[in-house]
Amino acid sequence: MFYRNLIAAIALVMLSPQIAHAADDAKYPDFSGQWSRLATPGLPGQPSFDHTKPWGLGQQLPLTPEYQAIFEASLADQAKGGHGDDRGFTCLPYGMPRMMVVYTPMEIIVTPDKTHILISNSDHGRRIYTDGRDWPKDLEPSWQGYSIGKWIDEDGDGRYDVLEVETRGPFKGPRVYDATGLPLHRDNQSVLKERIYVDKADSNVLHNVFTVIDNALTRPWTVDKKFRRNPNPRPIWTENFCSENNTHVEIGKNTYYLSADGLLMPTRKGQAPPDLRYFNQSQK
Repeated sequence: MFYRNLIAAIALVMLSPQIAHAADDAKYPDFSGQWSRLATPGLPGQPSFDHTKPWGLGQQLPLTPEYQAIFEASLADQAKGGHGDDRGFTCLPYGMPRMMVVYTPMEIIVTPDKTHILISNSDHGRRIYTDGRDWPKDLEPSWQGYSIGKWIDEDGDGRYDVLEVETRGPFKGPRVYDATGLPLHRDNQSVLKERIYVDKADSNVLHNVFTVIDNALTRPWTVDKKFRRNPNPRPIWTENFCSENNTHVEIGKNTYYLSADGLLMPTRKGQAPPDLRYFNQSQK
């Protein structure tokens, strides 16, 4: 009998972390699965930050006159064949807030002290700390910034409903909202606030009510970004690496194109070749 009781006690100790983990899970909303951007059908252009509006000018950002001029210059350069202020073609990370356009599906992993957002694109992941910490005094510049979150039980039923997140810099930059070069301020001191929650009417829709506070704006800008959960409980996760087979070559302040036969080509009419002073040009 003694041995039976001992075995039962050992088994209970071994299982207790799992029991505690299951109890903790009951406190949090179900963010599991594969989430994809829920875009409005028929919108022209590439994916936009506000999923309900077209990219670029269609986003209707309240930009200051200075940054409206910067944006229009980016559009003018793209009209001539350039890339404007969009640096995505170089395969640098998009950074916050653009990474939350979610060009490829994302996964959200919730633990008691932090929440991870994983995206299989140029930006691979975010850490949102929910352990009650304060802001560090000295932050290293980063593309994603530093995120602190707080879980909210809005209806008082003992289960969390909303994850509130604030993300601060200093950020690495320059950063833009979309591929047209829609700009954030070059001081890279944005403050980004999110409210992430599951739709009450449809548990397979996720909201991210996103507010951007930035010195390039005349007022804070808020959008409701929506995502749909893949109904397949075992979805396929693909790899996406921008640097793989990238045909854009940036030399100095100029961008060239690598042709199928491995030769450098211009990206716009009348573009001069790169400076070849360090190459032996005696042979023609």
